[in-house]
Amino acid sequence: MAPPTPKLIISIDLKKKPCEQALPLHNRWHPEIPPVAEVKTGEMFRVEMVDWTGGAIKDNNSATDVKYADLSTGHYLSGPIRVVDKEGTPAKPGDLLAVEICNLGPLLGDEWGYTAIFDRENGGGFLTDHFPCATKAIWYFEGIYAYSPHIPGVRFPGLTHPGVIGTAPSAELLNIWNKRERELVETGHQSTKLCEVLHTRPLAHLPSTKGCHLGKIQGQTPEWERIANEAARTLPGRENGGNCDIKNLSRGSKIYLPVFVEGANFSTGDMHFSQGDGEVSFCGAIEMSGFLELRCEIIRGGMKEYLTPMGPTPLHVNPIFEIGPVEPRFSEWLVFEGISVDESGRQHYLDASVAYKRAVLNAIDYLSRFGYTKEQVYILLSCCPCEGRISGIVDAPNAVATLAIPTAIFDQDIRPKASKLPIGPRLIRNSNIPQCTYDGNLPTTKNPCAST
Repeated sequence: MAPPTPKLIISIDLKKKPCEQALPLHNRWHPEIPPVAEVKTGEMFRVEMVDWTGGAIKDNNSATDVKYADLSTGHYLSGPIRVVDKEGTPAKPGDLLAVEICNLGPLLGDEWGYTAIFDRENGGGFLTDHFPCATKAIWYFEGIYAYSPHIPGVRFPGLTHPGVIGTAPSAELLNIWNKRERELVETGHQSTKLCEVLHTRPLAHLPSTKGCHLGKIQGQTPEWERIANEAARTLPGRENGGNCDIKNLSRGSKIYLPVFVEGANFSTGDMHFSQGDGEVSFCGAIEMSGFLELRCEIIRGGMKEYLTPMGPTPLHVNPIFEIGPVEPRFSEWLVFEGISVDESGRQHYLDASVAYKRAVLNAIDYLSRFGYTKEQVYILLSCCPCEGRISGIVDAPNAVATLAIPTAIFDQDIRPKASKLPIGPRLIRNSNIPQCTYDGNLPTTKNPCAST
């Protein structure tokens, strides 16, 4: 007998705002956010979700929506979902929740997405000192492929995945997060050398009532005010999983998440049609609305059995991810190397972030010789199926990072040749990508030796 159709437990109406959905969404992590649905282990269920901004970014030729985006609201998550076993006993703290991704994709009638560079003073990105202007590219989907009128001459298959997937923290774990992130904000500018390179992006995003949505908890009440002032922002990945942005978590993947509260209170969102390793422009995947079809199992006592704490408490653990068997196949790659020497020529000690920044900058400058603006390439490297690696992390003083780009995604041969750069109509590109001006006063970086 054929298995039943996956049960739809969270549906999305794209004509409604996030706060108007039948089952309320949330954009914070907190143990007291109540579940909106319950599933049993072994049953397949379907979860729908809005894009991470809740529809704030539009399918148009303007980047104004990116420049003035309210980043306090992201990510809108579907859930929490309470998980129980077949006898009705909920997942318990100390268990592992195994979540299998059986199927996924864009929502019907909403087969498009976007990639963006945030304004220097409103989000920024990995290369925010080089690219301070809000910029946007729209992508359209043809089955498994994506193409963009704003970056012509490129087409690639998507490795679709959820950017955010995780369980609710316990009160103890939430306190650990808030304490260590608050200390980073207060002291990090003096102690974190990387700040000198990545400039003035926020070091962490602390709890805030601004833009806060707590699911079923009624807003503007004393209870809501207390929880909003404690609840963790969803921006980083943490011990519970969260915003890991691992592009290979696609069909057939399995995620083993630590359970910190009864029922696990599992949530997900931030669907991506495609993403490059690092998601370097920050809003850097092809962001979209979408669905997941999932199946869960509970591994009783699995945290102690399989996860070794890397910290002072048993809560300092991290998930395990099992990559699925379905992904695009490429046979030819062009690989760019970077070392931990910044654009000013300053040596950094085994700093993989500086090395990766150099690799990405090298790739951008190179590909811009083939008829693209550097903003177009920056966005492309954030969302195409490129592969980032820490290639060397022990040979002092230079960490070595690499960025591998599949050559088949381009409609021209981008490899170096003895005959020099190609000439002809393929170099005539549409450079009118939606972009705003940068009106702030934060420092920017210009490489005096880069190509124009």
